[in-house]
Amino acid sequence: MIKLKDEEKRGLIKELQQFFLEERGEEPGIIASEKILDFFMENLGALIYNKALDDARFWLKRRLEDLELDYDLLYKG
Repeated sequence: MIKLKDEEKRGLIKELQQFFLEERGEEPGIIASEKILDFFMENLGALIYNKALDDARFWLKRRLEDLELDYDLLYKG
């Protein structure tokens, strides 16, 4: 599971509480909000993390292709 800093977790809990208040007219407590956050972190955290890695791999692959093209243009053979 992805670990959050205490300040990050507190901020996300406040955002969850605000979301529930605006969308559902409910104001979950800190413990309920923490359980909701933990649920999403356990169930979505790895998926989002892996997606970010895939995006980084795609970006790096494109940059390496550009570098190879630049090299080929400089090569005098």
